[in-house]
Amino acid sequence: MTKISRRALLGSTAAATVAYATGPLFAQKGELPSQKVRVGVMGLSRGRSLAVSAARLPGVDVAYVCDVDSSRAGSAVAQLEKDTGQSPEPITDYRRMLDDKDLDIVVCAAPNHWHAPATILACNAGKHVYCEKPASHNPWEGEMMIKAARHNDRAVQLGTQRRTSTGYIDAIAKIHEGIIGNVYCARSWYNNIREGMGIGHPAEVPGNLDYELWQGPAPRMPYYDNRIHYNWHWLWHWGNGELGNNGIHSLDVCRWGLQVEFPKTVVSSGGRYAYEDDQQTPDTNIATYEFAEGKQISWQGRSCNRHKDSSAFVSFYGDKGACEIDANGNYKFFDRNDKLFDEEKKSTYANEPHIQNLVDAVRSGEHLNLNAEIEIGHRSTLLCHLGNIAYRTQSMLTCDTENGRILENEDAMKLWKREYEPGWEPKVG
Repeated sequence: MTKISRRALLGSTAAATVAYATGPLFAQKGELPSQKVRVGVMGLSRGRSLAVSAARLPGVDVAYVCDVDSSRAGSAVAQLEKDTGQSPEPITDYRRMLDDKDLDIVVCAAPNHWHAPATILACNAGKHVYCEKPASHNPWEGEMMIKAARHNDRAVQLGTQRRTSTGYIDAIAKIHEGIIGNVYCARSWYNNIREGMGIGHPAEVPGNLDYELWQGPAPRMPYYDNRIHYNWHWLWHWGNGELGNNGIHSLDVCRWGLQVEFPKTVVSSGGRYAYEDDQQTPDTNIATYEFAEGKQISWQGRSCNRHKDSSAFVSFYGDKGACEIDANGNYKFFDRNDKLFDEEKKSTYANEPHIQNLVDAVRSGEHLNLNAEIEIGHRSTLLCHLGNIAYRTQSMLTCDTENGRILENEDAMKLWKREYEPGWEPKVG
């Protein structure tokens, strides 16, 4: 397998940026846009589903499927051919997509430590981006993603698909209209039955894996036999634990419903209780966020026990009643006496409408007309980062309610940004 240097990758990106400057991929606002949209997908675990969903949309052509594991790219092509009739080119080298001046959208579904760097590189190369959640590996990266989208006038959509679910849109609209009065509290949950990751051992890198490129922006670590392809989620070097992995979905809905931006205080407690293994992130966690508007959000995660306190995914509480919304967007409203008075049980949520929202923004040139535009996505992802930072420093965080930055806590602010492999720190340009 061909290895590429960091210098080569970044140099290739610069060349793509020049190509974009001399020939826009899409018409400017007010001009007739091209109707055909070409997409490349990076990361073929979650990305495989996104590739199939994109290929099913009218006028969308999946041109590339990319993974540093060569066996994944080939099987993804086979699935796309079977499910959609499209035959994208399988590649392992991400820069191939950036160098294609006719490619319009890059989908990043690679591991978390790649989300922001890949998005920034793609924006610099003139591509629009669909980035899977969480938006970033650390708060600084989220700020840089917004700068990259604005500087390059690119549409960047975060993969928080419930923002495009009809059930959620309907329920949140009713909450905003005052159906349960002044809404001051939101609670959210996540439960699973994950097994332990065990104790890893140094091992030879499999022949089908480009581990150098898999690590990408992250400082180099030796290969262990229990980290790839999924357990990196539970190690801070690459992942953000369950709070960043799944908490982002429900916290995003909580923030949306309460109409709040940045918290004033954050506390988080928990631990790795179920197993003794290599996992660094908690399997049991409660994070609580207080806002200056007199509102509160809480998230409770139990990754190793599927029993649920509630069938709801998110609940809202107001001075005239309450609302429960399940994972698919089916909702119920209750009055102050807990009597049901309104419900909807027909909602589902899927990839296609959310991707279509991005495609529509690209075609129209209205790049901010997104349901989960990157600034929205960053602010919701930031709640996950702040919860993890509070947990890791064992401290209550006090935050600037204008931008979410941590005040008067040097240890906590050390986690605002990570160290990067030399030559890999994301830059907007």
